[in-house]
Amino acid sequence: MSDLLLVRHGETAWSATGRHTGRTDVPLTARGVEEAISLAPFFRDRHPALVLTSPLRRAAATAELAGLTGGVADPDLYEWDYGGYEGVTTPEILRDRPDWSLWTDGVPPGAPGHPGENAAQVGARADRVLARAAEVLGADRGNVVLVAHAHLLRVLTARYLGLPPEHGRLFLLRTGTYSVLSTEHGLPVVAGWNSRP
Repeated sequence: MSDLLLVRHGETAWSATGRHTGRTDVPLTARGVEEAISLAPFFRDRHPALVLTSPLRRAAATAELAGLTGGVADPDLYEWDYGGYEGVTTPEILRDRPDWSLWTDGVPPGAPGHPGENAAQVGARADRVLARAAEVLGADRGNVVLVAHAHLLRVLTARYLGLPPEHGRLFLLRTGTYSVLSTEHGLPVVAGWNSRP
């Protein structure tokens, strides 16, 4: 069976400062561009059967700079909707809610059109992406590449492994990295994580 390759987009000004960046369309920084370009050698001789990207430009730009052409924007790959915590850092949230955890508490509603999500809702989106990827992987037509965001990809990894979505907290994911989800003896495994060429 082919592998599922995950790519977290390159650095943005908000990711560099720890601000929750859900649906705000923040561009890559100069460092983020360099991180994305650095992924190109890894993908140069790989010819994925399917490339899916988040619709946000930081993910689409990362895919393009990494040489992943023909990507299809998939709305299920949007980052977690942080609702009222969009643009806010975890230390700022913890000042008012010292026991808060994104993974177990979710977020309060934000501006119109940004109601916020909890882990189960993000997990449902991740499950839909995994079902689409499974069609290609099961036919052994080649690797599938997903270019998206940290929290979404962490939840997706948990779901791939058969874990509850909130177990995504176990998988720290840096900007401009790739990870490999595979199988061993028919069981899902993490074959590589947080890698840079």
